Amino acid sequence: MSGGVDSSATAALLLEQGYEVIGITLKLWPQDCVNRAEDRCCGPQAVTDARAVCHQLGIPYYLIDEAAEFQKHVISYFADEYKAGRTPNPCVMCNQNLKFGRLIDRANQLGAEFIATGHFARIEQVMGTPGTAPASCGNEQRRAESVLSAPGRYLLKRGRDLKKDQSYFLFSLRQDQLARAMFPLGEKTKSDTRAVARHCQLKTADKEESMEICFVPDKDYGKFLQQANLAQKHRGDIVDLHGHVLGHHDGIEFYTIGQRKGLGITTSKPVYVVELDAENNRVVVGDESALDRDEFTVNQCNWIPFDKLAEPIEVLAKIRYNHPGTPATVTPTGNGSAKVKLHAAQRAITPGQAAVFYQNDLVLGGGWIAR
Repeated sequence: MSGGVDSSATAALLLEQGYEVIGITLKLWPQDCVNRAEDRCCGPQAVTDARAVCHQLGIPYYLIDEAAEFQKHVISYFADEYKAGRTPNPCVMCNQNLKFGRLIDRANQLGAEFIATGHFARIEQVMGTPGTAPASCGNEQRRAESVLSAPGRYLLKRGRDLKKDQSYFLFSLRQDQLARAMFPLGEKTKSDTRAVARHCQLKTADKEESMEICFVPDKDYGKFLQQANLAQKHRGDIVDLHGHVLGHHDGIEFYTIGQRKGLGITTSKPVYVVELDAENNRVVVGDESALDRDEFTVNQCNWIPFDKLAEPIEVLAKIRYNHPGTPATVTPTGNGSAKVKLHAAQRAITPGQAAVFYQNDLVLGGGWIAR
């Protein structure tokens, strides 16, 4: 429980459905950490709100210290990716390793069968015989789910409220994690969620939500990395596509693909960051057209309806969370990697970000964008 309206409403809904509910907040930052936001990421107000909601609902509440695991699996990863010239996605790693990793361990200790969160996504279990979709599926959904390999497998699907859908951040969950997960808000809209909280008179009912990364509340990633002593300024060249030096930078970790502002160079026309060359400590810039690509590879793929991709498949590919998705062909290349061929070129395909693949509402899986 984060102290927000979504997890509060989740607890209330589960109680209404007859479950025995325990509220848990993961304390992810050391108590004296200067980067800890007051109302985010287990800040004091967030913990107070979560505890108050549990008191209102009459359920037990636990605050569990997972700061060391958060540092290992999220913060260190976050810094290492920027240093390597990639743009990280810490929310995916937090879900994979903390919310559906360490929290499952805690659930086992408490004798809890499921982990429930306030994510706007859905989980369904395949019924019937191998290679068939559930009998309730329509023709399009039946076609989308024709890739299923076995009954009993768990599927991940978009939340009904497409504006709030968070399935993108859950693509890396394994079958054993999905089997333990519950998303009570998956069929609801954000308005429905607030209505549940208001009906139960929960203090978080009208609490403002945050869209930024919880440990970088001001969105200044460079300042965070420096204040946390995770990165230091180091001089390097800013070059054009032909290798000509146009200026200098203070560290590639302070830049991202597609960036135009704050480059500190003067050019006759706008230029954008098109590559971060960690090996040579260079920021490569080019005109807007240089940002367009129609092909890339993904590594460390995780597939949800099946164990591995055996042949090319047509998908809708999302190359970042706010991307609407674009038609693509994904072809396996072995060793957990795949080639993604977009049917139309897309702007600013960014190494380090997740590419997540869909067929209608079904999440097929995804991987991490390589160069």
